[in-house]
Amino acid sequence: MVTRRSFMGQLAVAGAAGAYFGETLIAGHAQAKPAAPSTMAWLDANENPAGPPRSAIEAMVHSAPHSWRYHFDEFNALTQAIAQSEQVAPEQVMFGVGSSEVIASAICAFASATKPMITASPTYDIIVQLARAMGKAVVEIPLTQQWSYPVKQLAAEATKAGGGLIYLCNPNNPTASLTAKEDVHWLVNNLPPDTVLFVDEAYLEFVDPNLAESAIKYVRDQKNVVVARTFSKIYGMAGVRAGFGCARQDLIAAMNPFMDNVIPYLGVRAATAALQEKATLLPERRNNNTRIRGELCQWLDAHKVRYIPSHANFIMIDVKREVRPFSAAMFREGVAVGRPFPPLNTMLRVTLGNDADMQRFRQAFLKLYST
Repeated sequence: MVTRRSFMGQLAVAGAAGAYFGETLIAGHAQAKPAAPSTMAWLDANENPAGPPRSAIEAMVHSAPHSWRYHFDEFNALTQAIAQSEQVAPEQVMFGVGSSEVIASAICAFASATKPMITASPTYDIIVQLARAMGKAVVEIPLTQQWSYPVKQLAAEATKAGGGLIYLCNPNNPTASLTAKEDVHWLVNNLPPDTVLFVDEAYLEFVDPNLAESAIKYVRDQKNVVVARTFSKIYGMAGVRAGFGCARQDLIAAMNPFMDNVIPYLGVRAATAALQEKATLLPERRNNNTRIRGELCQWLDAHKVRYIPSHANFIMIDVKREVRPFSAAMFREGVAVGRPFPPLNTMLRVTLGNDADMQRFRQAFLKLYST
């Protein structure tokens, strides 16, 4: 088993320790900000204010007195629960510290200085920074006019490079846009030799099931596909740090040397419990998110504010000016919003909060947008 110390050593040698383990700093504190008031509406990190389901909270409370142990013996229970939930074999499951660790291990395993990580732009820029920090080649292609991934161009770049890693975030972060399941299907079936497709599905559970399907179906079909999920978003457990990946057994074997294979014990218990509520919890939370998103979009339409149609729990809004000072002004109004995502320098990423959060957002946004 690779220990945390040895894994950190590998990343340090690769020049990536700062990039990967500084994720929280990059994502949550990209702009210097004064101390936040206790009444702040936190709409900056795609978190879910619904919080963990009751079963997960009870599991953590019950387990807290026993967290003095690592509990390695219980990790298999989480693997089994994920495998049953996703209808894959346990050997096709790996868990990680959120989905970020799974993504990082795939970059280590399947990209190099000559075989690039190929993706669209803008996307989850932290992993692009990580790949570059590790000395991996990176190819970025603009999203289409519909804000989807240009799958044929991605495949063409992989062919040109002789293979590598294609990273596709669906729905995409920061645009909350969806790449059609037909396009994903085409890409899976037209992957060039020595190419792995990584599909980041951190926000997939928020999507209307009629519009999208998980790429885990291709794992079941033994394709060159790795899929990552997280308990941070729809399950409301960002602070718990639990996620997982599904892939063919040989792909997992290639990634395992770069995985710690240890997550917090309370995360193990919380994630295992939450999966038992999946059948009722996910539709309930998806429907609530859809309602809040629809109400916000109607309000933006009424005020003639342009935005990118969203399929996730956040939305990109065009403020028609440089976004950084606008974000800082929103913070002073008691609403924390997302960091800048170049080259979308006039677009503001806003997480969907609860009804009170969104009312506060509307008031602050209209005040600043109208000036």
